[in-house]
Amino acid sequence: MQVQDIMTSDPVCCGGNTTIQEAAKLMAERSIGALPVLNDAGEPMGIVTDRDICCGAVAEGKSGDTAVSEVMSTDVLTTSPEEDVSSCCNKMEERQVRRAVVTDGEGKCCGMVAQADVAREAQGAETADLVQKVSQPEGRSGCC
Repeated sequence: MQVQDIMTSDPVCCGGNTTIQEAAKLMAERSIGALPVLNDAGEPMGIVTDRDICCGAVAEGKSGDTAVSEVMSTDVLTTSPEEDVSSCCNKMEERQVRRAVVTDGEGKCCGMVAQADVAREAQGAETADLVQKVSQPEGRSGCC
């Protein structure tokens, strides 16, 4: 099975100047927990999660007008549509991340694959392994 078989095509995205309030509203409207942050060429420059907004902005007293570029993660895991799901899962496990941005041959965002996509579509053992390894404690507690 390939990533393109389970990914969300054409995901909701935002730009670096999008405010955290606008990003949070998009997430709430679409019932999603993360948005790829794209540059003007459509290439991923980061990813902002509901956790980034809560723990990286609200908990620090930042206003709703704060740009997502100030709180997003810039170390984005990317994958291709043609990559095997098991290979993508291995990368997610190694990095302990729950999402990867799918990029086309030109490096532009064309999808998202999340732990939930793997859980719905992949084999049971593969799903269990991903959930277990991504959920390992990181050595810090709490959200901040």
